[in-house]
Amino acid sequence: MNILLFTFKDIVEVLKAVGQVFSYMWFFILPLAFYFVFKLLWLDHVQEKFRSSIEYTLLEIIAPRDIEKSPKLMEALFSGISGVWKSLSVKENYLKGEELHRFSFEIVSDGGVVHFYIRTPKVYRNLVEANLYAQYPAVEVNEVPDYVKNVPRIVPNRNWDLWGSDFELTKPDAYPILTYRKFEESVTGKMIDPLASIIEVMGKVNSNHKLWLQYIIVPEAETWSNSGQQLIDEVFKGKAKPKGILEKIIYDFFDVARNIFSGTMGNVEFKAELKKDDRPIEFRLTPGEKEVLKALEENIGKNVFIVKMRFLYLGQKEGFDKTFVASFVGAIKQFNDQNLNSFRPESDSKTFANYILAQSRLRYRQRKIFQRYIDRSILGKKFILSSEELATVFHLPDMSVMAPSIFRVESKRGGAPSNLPIQ
Repeated sequence: MNILLFTFKDIVEVLKAVGQVFSYMWFFILPLAFYFVFKLLWLDHVQEKFRSSIEYTLLEIIAPRDIEKSPKLMEALFSGISGVWKSLSVKENYLKGEELHRFSFEIVSDGGVVHFYIRTPKVYRNLVEANLYAQYPAVEVNEVPDYVKNVPRIVPNRNWDLWGSDFELTKPDAYPILTYRKFEESVTGKMIDPLASIIEVMGKVNSNHKLWLQYIIVPEAETWSNSGQQLIDEVFKGKAKPKGILEKIIYDFFDVARNIFSGTMGNVEFKAELKKDDRPIEFRLTPGEKEVLKALEENIGKNVFIVKMRFLYLGQKEGFDKTFVASFVGAIKQFNDQNLNSFRPESDSKTFANYILAQSRLRYRQRKIFQRYIDRSILGKKFILSSEELATVFHLPDMSVMAPSIFRVESKRGGAPSNLPIQ
């Protein structure tokens, strides 16, 4: 009992000392704390005001029936979008709340009919259309009402159910996923469309159900490649980033604390100095490591984007079948490479809950991810993808994808005859 009393007394004395220090230093501490609080609240206010001032338009992209082109062409569109990046000044950032514009690329199955959409700020509509027509002259681009308005405003409800998740990468962003260059049949050399499996799954959804896949992208600065090069230097070339003074002090402190007991109780042993391998890097890496290094160096040399990847399966409760979720995630896994990078559902956003207040927590998760989808919110887990990776996961499928569910142009568009009389 006395031990508890003395402990409590010590705690009170410490609190008194802290209070005394605060009484002398409050004019330094409080303004600093209020500054950070004010900064967060102010930024949230001005950024929300800026976002609400942006007008968006939803474009449906309808591919021609006889399209036979590589996803590489879609890279031109993403390269064009990367040009909207700009460095924001202090005034633009903190006074006007300006942010880089967002674009949303969406693949939607509405009762088994698959549509491709691009949601873009209206000021960049011409940019998007120009790049699309340049690579796909026969494509049809239509401005359409937002499809998210065709479902109840609140889901789930008495008649509708929902399952959803954000996606994340399993490794650092610089590691690429399996891109379209790897989807090639080894015998014939013909490319297998990376979207074929996803479209097949989406095309089998029941008439009263929907599958929504969303990629919200924001252009990233070219200087991001420096972090990718740093990763290459650390992992493959043995050029670890030098530790700062504070980091060195902390490391040395814990190193001493970790080894002080064994050092006082016995003889101190020093590790033998490892012999440095001075061979060129191409002789030190295994064949698999060489392939990974090559993929990394190619990936960091491209235009990159901050990406929010989100998936929803929703519809009327009658016939609601969550096996579609497993099928869809399985189709997404075709982009995974254990030596490079992989997509996986992100645990914090998945619509499941167990144990305490499971039903209430589940409903909260479902409605949160649904609202974020229809708002095209970029909140939550994000990652970096290059233009090649984006072109792999979003492009116009070629004619080899025979799924009848894809909405395509009925007839080929051509120019006017050259001998047409002019009045």
